[in-house]
Amino acid sequence: MKPVWKIRLTQTAEDDFQHILRWTHTNFGRRQSKTYARTLSLALSDLAHGPNVLGSRQREDIGCGFFTLHVARKGRRGRHFVVFRVSSSSAAPSIEVLRVLHETMDLPRHLPAAGS
Repeated sequence: MKPVWKIRLTQTAEDDFQHILRWTHTNFGRRQSKTYARTLSLALSDLAHGPNVLGSRQREDIGCGFFTLHVARKGRRGRHFVVFRVSSSSAAPSIEVLRVLHETMDLPRHLPAAGS
């Protein structure tokens, strides 16, 4: 049986998530905001299978230990990346979600230093 990874969102990632949903609601309406919330949540849920879930990529180009997972999952479209790293701060396997960023953003500019 594979371990279930604990997923922890930083406050910045939580803020990103809420900002994305507010923006989507303002620009596309309540229904689309709810649909995209499910899409984002599905991507985060998939991380419970570990950092090597289908579609994740190790991203040494943006920082040591960083991974990205595009939110487009199971036929759902999306334009954001979940940026995460494996957390070494607990005994149980865990993933720390650092940001949820639009795919057109300059990712390194919006991420903490790898040692932070």
